[in-house]
Amino acid sequence: MKTLWLLIKNLLFTVCVPGFVLGWVPLHWFERYPRWPETWSWPHWLGAGFFGLGVTLLLYCQGVFMIRGQGTPAPFDPPRKVMRRGPYKWVRNPMYLAVLAIVAAEAVFLQSWHIVVYWVCLACAVHLMVVLYEESALRMRFGAVYEDYRRDVPRWLPRKPRPTLASATPFPDKKSRDSA
Repeated sequence: MKTLWLLIKNLLFTVCVPGFVLGWVPLHWFERYPRWPETWSWPHWLGAGFFGLGVTLLLYCQGVFMIRGQGTPAPFDPPRKVMRRGPYKWVRNPMYLAVLAIVAAEAVFLQSWHIVVYWVCLACAVHLMVVLYEESALRMRFGAVYEDYRRDVPRWLPRKPRPTLASATPFPDKKSRDSA
């Protein structure tokens, strides 16, 4: 039952937040009359490819959050563990990168400069949210483990994973003190 509830919460989050950010805002506020092309040219194929990659990465990251982290991407129900698996080994914010890739794909596919403006605004807002809120909240929640992760994995530009170095807990537990 717990797994089913976690799946329902993740589905609700996906419909509400990415559905709003990726669907309603760019297609209602920024490109009011999007037109499906009659024939596809290279920008349409490029946009469709980016869209597919972005959606695949977004759903994969959400699955990692749900299965390994036992939580959702929502700030009010975060994962219980620091994510260091899959794309999180390469970059700290792959889910945001997936969202930005999807919006870029919409801009390329629809050949819309209005959506490009939205992409720039969204990228700035996401960066500010990560720097001003999310990283400090994760530092408070996970302490030295998150600091190690932050030091080893870049925020935005993916890089080949480095070997994991584990931090020692700040205070040894009672068993290790008694055996010493």
